[in-house]
Amino acid sequence: MVAVSAVADRYREGCGAAVARFDPRGDPFLSTRFVPPERPTTFLRRARLVARLDRALSTPLTLVDGPAGAGKTLLVADWAADLGRPVAWLTTETADRAPGVFWAYLMQALRTGGTPLPPDVGCPAQASRVDHALLARLAAGLSDRTVPAILVLDEFERVPSLEIAEQLEFVLHHAGRGLRLVLVTRNEPLLPLHRYRAAGSMTEIRGADLAFTPEEAAAVLEIHGLRLTDASVRGLVRRTQGWAAGLRLCALAAQQSPDPERYLKEFEAGRSTIADFLLAEVLKRQRPETQDLLLRVSVVERFRAGLADTLTGRTDAGTILARLRRENAFVEPLGHEWYRLHPLFAEILRAHLRERHPGLETRLHRRAASWLSRWGSLGETLAHGSAAGDWQFTSRTFVDDLAIGQLFSGLYTDDLAELFSRMTADAGGPAVNLVRAARELAGHDLDRGLAHLRHAEQDLGADTADTVDRADLAPARLSAALLEALVGRLTGSPARAERAAEAARELRRALPADRLERHPELTALLLAHLGATRLWAGRFDEARAALSQAVGCAGGVATAPARHDALAHLALIDYLDGRPGRAEKGAVAAMKEAERYGLPPSSRLGIGRLVLAAVAVERDELDEAQALLDQVAEAHSGPQDPVMAAAGGITGARLLLARGDARKAAEAGAPAVTAAVFSPWAETEAALVTAAALLAEGRPKAAAKLLEPQAGHRPACAVAAARAELAAGNTTQALDILDRLPARAGGPALTVRATLVRAQAADRAGDAATAQRLVAQALRDARRECLRRPFIEAGPWIRPLLGTGPNRELARGWLSVHPGPHAVPAHDGTRQAAPVVERLSTRERDVLQRLAQVMSTEEIALDLYVSVNTVKTHLKSLYRKLSVNRRGDALRRARELGLL
Repeated sequence: MVAVSAVADRYREGCGAAVARFDPRGDPFLSTRFVPPERPTTFLRRARLVARLDRALSTPLTLVDGPAGAGKTLLVADWAADLGRPVAWLTTETADRAPGVFWAYLMQALRTGGTPLPPDVGCPAQASRVDHALLARLAAGLSDRTVPAILVLDEFERVPSLEIAEQLEFVLHHAGRGLRLVLVTRNEPLLPLHRYRAAGSMTEIRGADLAFTPEEAAAVLEIHGLRLTDASVRGLVRRTQGWAAGLRLCALAAQQSPDPERYLKEFEAGRSTIADFLLAEVLKRQRPETQDLLLRVSVVERFRAGLADTLTGRTDAGTILARLRRENAFVEPLGHEWYRLHPLFAEILRAHLRERHPGLETRLHRRAASWLSRWGSLGETLAHGSAAGDWQFTSRTFVDDLAIGQLFSGLYTDDLAELFSRMTADAGGPAVNLVRAARELAGHDLDRGLAHLRHAEQDLGADTADTVDRADLAPARLSAALLEALVGRLTGSPARAERAAEAARELRRALPADRLERHPELTALLLAHLGATRLWAGRFDEARAALSQAVGCAGGVATAPARHDALAHLALIDYLDGRPGRAEKGAVAAMKEAERYGLPPSSRLGIGRLVLAAVAVERDELDEAQALLDQVAEAHSGPQDPVMAAAGGITGARLLLARGDARKAAEAGAPAVTAAVFSPWAETEAALVTAAALLAEGRPKAAAKLLEPQAGHRPACAVAAARAELAAGNTTQALDILDRLPARAGGPALTVRATLVRAQAADRAGDAATAQRLVAQALRDARRECLRRPFIEAGPWIRPLLGTGPNRELARGWLSVHPGPHAVPAHDGTRQAAPVVERLSTRERDVLQRLAQVMSTEEIALDLYVSVNTVKTHLKSLYRKLSVNRRGDALRRARELGLL
């Protein structure tokens, strides 16, 4: 699980590039999985089946389905080698059951095999899932090809996932003529094969086709130096049922017999019987040290001489493996001095190992884990450590590698959670407790997480903020510092997060730079936690500094969750500063980062969506705001950190205010948030909501009194207080409050409201020209941000000023003016239309444009990368806003209003 280092920036910029080297877990792509197996010297080319495969290029799907050892893989590898066209190859593994891992490897297989993908396709970030939009972009990119890409997925039975099968069928269908897929499998995949058969768009090579004919069997035996009579060959084919592995093993064993023909008549039919018989015979004919090596290496998926020596306790593995490879028996070279056993052979060997040496398998896993911790990948090390039941070793290896951030980053979360869920209760030690704490905190179980973290820190012998005096404890203490920063964020404790950050800065000096570079997510997560905690405390400038550092962290997919989190919190700061336009851009940037790397819904439906909902309320796009809040509530039903809880409660309260429910808004505006310190901005926002509710109930004096304590040092409260005083008839006091505001008191959301208070005061004083000028100024400032709520909140006095003179032109396009039932008298006595202030949202405009292209609901959903239900929701809102009930009427109305 090595993370991005030198190629981090290139990977981040475009994981579609040929230089991409890392999968969604941060592990380097295993290049051996993209290479077809070598054809052994004893391989027989089967012309009849190769011809079938040649003809299969005319169909989108080819299925090569047969039992283990039927010769499927070598058949397709032989065909691909001599095809004369690029063929992308992927040997699947059990880890590919995770959709993110499967698709990352599939896309890398295409690139490696000579099929470049468009840069905007993106790549999966989380091992456990892949974004539907990414699959749509992949299918679209393939469909543009003039020459179809050929992709072979070998050993596809290792991916028995209905979810992946549905995703694969989606890509295959929408890629059209741009993709030819060859599945090599032991059993039928979960694809809708009946549809492909009915349409004649699938080529099938089944077990019966793969069975060796007597002529082919005779040729195989002859390659092995065996010449049998026709009757003996037919008898052998009948007993083995043409099973390729059985024939090959028979030939290998018979080579060593003085009477091969008689030898091959001495066993009964049946694959398991043949395998067991031949295994016993073959192993018995091997030297004892070779037998021992084969049995021991069967516990690992791949091995090289050093690992084999560790498992046997000897130093002769290199010689034995070289001989076995020359003899083309038992072992298959993977390249770079790595080997593997034939899967069927390894399975039988493991069964014999358990029978011959009970208990040895666990000890071998422990030896393998120890060797792999120095020479292999972290993922392999953890797998063998857990298989050995050695949780202290497994946890210590994980923590010492600085990989604890992987439990939060979404890159390896599900796999690690599943692996460590098997940890036994009797396991102990600082690393074990750190892993337990991280797992609990990742699930927002603060109490249990803190208990484990305290145990870990006690085991370490000192608080994480202490000076490092032992280099071997530095990784554990740095991991503890990350968890402390998270606890600071979850508890709203800036002091705790600051201490953790300072401890981390000291601890980094005691660690090798290359190890820190391997795990950039650790630093990015720590900065994001620190920034979020500073934001809660209202220290916006310091929060920006930490969050901006997190956004700038290299590491591509490894740091994507932290970068997305930081971008969303920066957007929230912009919103709280009264800059909804900038906030929207930041939230959209966060969403794009999440979509680019396929982050899970729980990540992408967080602060960023809340910011978009808050901006939608300011623009009076209330249905859009409600839909966004519903999405967030569905994705975050459990405990939330203080920033998330406060922002969600306040946004929901503002929406209730906009819908006219002042009582519920006042109740929702002060959500119960548990935190170590109070938040100035949360307090301010709660006061503003309550004051607005009081104003809506006709109690301006109560609203002014509520805001008075904060009006002197919080500009938003000062503007709201001025509005309350004006509503209470205290024009002079209102203007005095505004006059005391600093020159740059806030963003457009604040300045527009302040300008409208002055305009209302002028209108009340009978100064129509000043009122008209100030409303025009407010319109110009609001137009850039599409702010509508300030004009709705202003009340009836503003309607004549909006519908007459130059202000009408300033409102055109975003405050759409058209004749309607609420027309108001103009100053000249004619009736002018009041502005329609609820405009179409950006997404509703997207849907409207596609309606004009006569696209169906399903086609719109596919084009926008959203669900059909989401399109229907937008259509319902679109019809309501245009006061129509049908598509045709919506298009006519949109053209009347200049929307199309």
